[in-house]
Amino acid sequence: MTEHLQIAIDGPAGAGKSTVARKLADKLGYLYIDTGAMYRASTWLALKHGLSLHDGPGIAALARRTEILLAAADETSDGKIRVYVDGEEITRDIRTQKMSEQVIPVAALKEVREVLVEKQKELARQGNAVLDGRDIGTVVLPKAGLKIFLTASAEVRAGRRLKELNAQGENPDFEELLAQIKDRDHKDRTREVSPLTMADDAIEVSTDNLSIDQVVDKLLVLAEGAKRSAV
Repeated sequence: MTEHLQIAIDGPAGAGKSTVARKLADKLGYLYIDTGAMYRASTWLALKHGLSLHDGPGIAALARRTEILLAAADETSDGKIRVYVDGEEITRDIRTQKMSEQVIPVAALKEVREVLVEKQKELARQGNAVLDGRDIGTVVLPKAGLKIFLTASAEVRAGRRLKELNAQGENPDFEELLAQIKDRDHKDRTREVSPLTMADDAIEVSTDNLSIDQVVDKLLVLAEGAKRSAV
């Protein structure tokens, strides 16, 4: 029997992981699991319950007993995966620039990562899946059949983020966004728990001079090769 193919896509913030992963999963007919949305949902939970964003045990306990549901994107969600917490949709609430800043300390908490990694592994075991994040190929799915490390320069990522936020009605300063992205990169790469690292067997793909569709096409070729190897 053919084994399920799990595709792990890692990379720094703003490299296009979520968009690429969702489109790739759609074309392959695979389940798409947006792990970043799960950390944002946990941050939203912490804020709702008045917890410190550094309270690892408290946030982990909340996340453990809460149903975090990911649903397919549609025209109401600007192409982003729809996110529900115990039946309440929070898709737009977790996509603001402020939430992008607030999720950083939560995503570094050991207790929270342990809970969410188990949830992610359980989802991935359901069948063929595409997951994106910072530690998918190194921690969540170390035996994934295909590992991609998606990169882009900080300047390109800041420009993309600016365009995205403008479309949502936010108007941040480009230089501030650039500084925040560089700071996020540093924190992601140097955090104690599950730092951003390219797996030894990952394939690095730069998105600097490629459109989303061009990146997806490139990954489709790699996925087809991985599928043949899994037979």
